[in-house]
Amino acid sequence: MPPKDDNKKEDAGKSTKKDKDLVNKCGGKVKKKKWSKGKVQDKLSNLVLFDKATDDKLCKEVPNYKLINPIAVSERLKICGSLATATVQELLSEGLIQLVSKHRAQVLYTRNYWCN
Repeated sequence: MPPKDDNKKEDAGKSTKKDKDLVNKCGGKVKKKKWSKGKVQDKLSNLVLFDKATDDKLCKEVPNYKLINPIAVSERLKICGSLATATVQELLSEGLIQLVSKHRAQVLYTRNYWCN
Protein backbone atom coordinates (compact mmCIF):
# COMPACT_ATOMS: atom_id res chain seq x y z
CA MET A 1 0.00 0.00 0.00
CA PRO A 2 2.71 2.58 0.71
CA PRO A 3 3.92 2.61 -2.93
CA LYS A 4 0.46 3.70 -4.06
CA ASP A 5 0.69 6.83 -1.87
CA ASP A 6 4.02 7.70 -3.51
CA ASN A 7 2.46 7.47 -6.96
CA LYS A 8 -0.34 9.78 -5.91
CA LYS A 9 2.18 12.34 -4.69
CA GLU A 10 4.08 12.18 -7.97
CA ASP A 11 0.84 12.44 -9.93
CA ALA A 12 -0.25 15.38 -7.81
CA GLY A 13 3.06 17.13 -8.50
CA LYS A 14 2.74 16.50 -12.22
CA SER A 15 -0.81 17.75 -12.37
CA THR A 16 0.07 21.05 -10.69
CA LYS A 17 2.93 21.49 -13.11
CA LYS A 18 0.57 20.90 -16.01
CA ASP A 19 -1.93 23.34 -14.50
CA LYS A 20 0.81 25.98 -14.19
CA ASP A 21 1.81 25.45 -17.82
CA LEU A 22 -1.81 25.91 -18.91
CA VAL A 23 -2.12 29.08 -16.85
CA ASN A 24 1.08 30.48 -18.37
CA LYS A 25 -0.01 29.61 -21.90
CA CYS A 26 -3.51 31.03 -21.52
CA GLY A 27 -2.37 34.26 -19.91
CA GLY A 28 -3.88 33.43 -16.50
CA LYS A 29 -3.28 35.84 -13.65
CA VAL A 30 -2.04 39.04 -15.22
CA LYS A 31 -2.40 42.41 -13.54
CA LYS A 32 -4.94 44.61 -15.23
CA LYS A 33 -3.69 47.84 -16.73
CA LYS A 34 -4.48 50.89 -14.65
CA TRP A 35 -5.70 53.71 -16.84
CA SER A 36 -4.55 57.20 -16.09
CA LYS A 37 -7.18 59.87 -15.57
CA GLY A 38 -5.58 62.06 -18.22
CA LYS A 39 -3.81 65.36 -18.01
CA VAL A 40 -5.80 68.22 -16.51
CA GLN A 41 -5.19 71.74 -17.70
CA ASP A 42 -4.94 74.55 -15.18
CA LYS A 43 -8.05 76.69 -15.11
CA LEU A 44 -7.36 80.25 -16.22
CA SER A 45 -8.62 83.03 -14.01
CA ASN A 46 -8.98 85.76 -16.60
CA LEU A 47 -10.65 89.08 -15.88
CA VAL A 48 -14.18 89.66 -17.12
CA LEU A 49 -14.15 93.43 -16.55
CA PHE A 50 -11.28 95.90 -16.79
CA ASP A 51 -9.61 97.26 -13.71
CA LYS A 52 -7.59 100.49 -13.82
CA ALA A 53 -4.18 98.81 -14.24
CA THR A 54 -5.31 96.56 -17.09
CA ASP A 55 -7.02 99.45 -18.88
CA ASP A 56 -3.86 101.57 -18.70
CA LYS A 57 -1.79 98.66 -19.99
CA LEU A 58 -4.24 98.19 -22.86
CA CYS A 59 -4.03 101.83 -23.96
CA LYS A 60 -0.22 101.95 -23.78
CA GLU A 61 0.99 98.54 -24.98
CA VAL A 62 -1.57 96.97 -27.31
CA PRO A 63 -1.37 99.60 -30.12
CA ASN A 64 2.40 98.96 -30.26
CA TYR A 65 2.14 95.17 -30.79
CA LYS A 66 3.29 94.01 -34.20
CA LEU A 67 0.56 91.36 -34.39
CA ILE A 68 -2.76 92.11 -32.72
CA ASN A 69 -5.60 89.63 -32.46
CA PRO A 70 -8.04 88.79 -29.66
CA ILE A 71 -6.04 85.70 -28.68
CA ALA A 72 -2.79 87.62 -28.17
CA VAL A 73 -4.55 90.39 -26.26
CA SER A 74 -6.35 87.85 -24.07
CA GLU A 75 -3.15 85.97 -23.18
CA ARG A 76 -0.99 89.02 -22.52
CA LEU A 77 -3.49 91.04 -20.51
CA LYS A 78 -5.15 88.01 -18.81
CA ILE A 79 -8.66 88.99 -19.90
CA CYS A 80 -11.42 86.78 -21.30
CA GLY A 81 -11.76 86.34 -25.07
CA SER A 82 -15.02 88.22 -25.55
CA LEU A 83 -13.62 91.24 -23.71
CA ALA A 84 -10.47 91.10 -25.84
CA THR A 85 -12.53 91.00 -29.06
CA ALA A 86 -14.55 94.03 -27.98
CA THR A 87 -11.44 96.03 -27.05
CA VAL A 88 -9.74 95.23 -30.35
CA GLN A 89 -12.85 96.45 -32.20
CA GLU A 90 -12.78 99.64 -30.13
CA LEU A 91 -9.10 100.24 -30.92
CA LEU A 92 -9.89 99.76 -34.62
CA SER A 93 -12.73 102.28 -34.51
CA GLU A 94 -10.43 104.81 -32.77
CA GLY A 95 -7.86 104.34 -35.54
CA LEU A 96 -5.05 103.11 -33.27
CA ILE A 97 -4.66 99.80 -35.16
CA GLN A 98 -5.32 98.74 -38.74
CA LEU A 99 -6.87 95.63 -40.25
CA VAL A 100 -4.60 93.16 -42.04
CA SER A 101 -6.82 90.15 -42.69
CA LYS A 102 -10.38 89.27 -41.82
CA HIS A 103 -11.68 85.71 -41.86
CA ARG A 104 -14.88 84.27 -40.47
CA ALA A 105 -13.37 83.49 -37.06
CA GLN A 106 -9.82 84.87 -37.07
CA VAL A 107 -9.12 88.57 -37.51
CA LEU A 108 -5.58 89.96 -37.69
CA TYR A 109 -4.55 93.54 -36.99
CA THR A 110 -1.27 95.41 -36.81
CA ARG A 111 -0.13 98.69 -35.37
CA ASN A 112 -0.98 101.83 -37.27
CA TYR A 113 2.31 103.13 -38.68
CA TRP A 114 0.85 106.39 -40.00
CA CYS A 115 -0.68 107.40 -36.68
CA ASN A 116 2.68 108.07 -35.01
